[in-house]
Amino acid sequence: MESKETKVYLKVKDFSVSEEMFDLIHNEKTDMLMTFPKLNSEEISKYYESEDYISHTDGKRSLFEKTYQFIKNIALKKKLKIIKSCSPSKGNLLDIGSGTGDFLLAANSSGWKTIGFEPNQKAKELAIKKGIKIIEKTELLADNSFDIITMWHVLEHVLDLEIQIKELKRLIKPGGTIIIAVPNFNSFDAKYYNEYWAAFDAPRHVWHFSKKAIEKLFEAENLNLTKILPMKFDAYYVSLLSEKYKTGKMNLVNAFLVGFHSNWQAKQNMEYSSLIYIIKKP
Repeated sequence: MESKETKVYLKVKDFSVSEEMFDLIHNEKTDMLMTFPKLNSEEISKYYESEDYISHTDGKRSLFEKTYQFIKNIALKKKLKIIKSCSPSKGNLLDIGSGTGDFLLAANSSGWKTIGFEPNQKAKELAIKKGIKIIEKTELLADNSFDIITMWHVLEHVLDLEIQIKELKRLIKPGGTIIIAVPNFNSFDAKYYNEYWAAFDAPRHVWHFSKKAIEKLFEAENLNLTKILPMKFDAYYVSLLSEKYKTGKMNLVNAFLVGFHSNWQAKQNMEYSSLIYIIKKP
């Protein structure tokens, strides 16, 4: 699937479920990658059916899962600070791809009026047990309903980006804030691990973003990218899983060194392993 504007960037393996190979197609104009073949919603669902898909569980079975849950708890505090800085008055918040609901639980406890959307049944049930309100479709929500909409590592899973971004624009209030967190394939750790980089996560990650790609996508809907923030812990977490894919072992020392170097280099070029984009609706 190549043209004048696109070419195969890398061939990657699904290490989590199927061990199948996928191409990552690079669009030079947008500086964005697409996983190919691109699966439909029915086809892709089976690639989420794994006990190891950690964002759909609250598992603490292994060192990796315990590390993930530890980092998640630290990240929750940072997320709350970010949403408070964007909307100090604490209004209505929608979290798309809310997983097992821990972010919404924390936001609700901090005074936000929260609602979530989560397509995975198992994760949804865990969230509901925690008292989180989950809706079946965002299309059921009224226009201009939310002060904040968050998508924490979710946009890369969306099959139709154009429809999703239009829906975000419809739901956010004028002056409201959309917060998008996604992996960054231009980071040092991505280039170091190459085809073993865990954040490619094909085919579950349909899209792979650069800073340029995010700016162009939202600019097309007259939504303004106002700030980019780092997710520094992701370099360590992703490197740990990438080590497992590359060597078959959790090489803690090497993963730490790669993560540290990635964050150190990103101080100069802002190419962190994952980035948070703050986007405003005029």
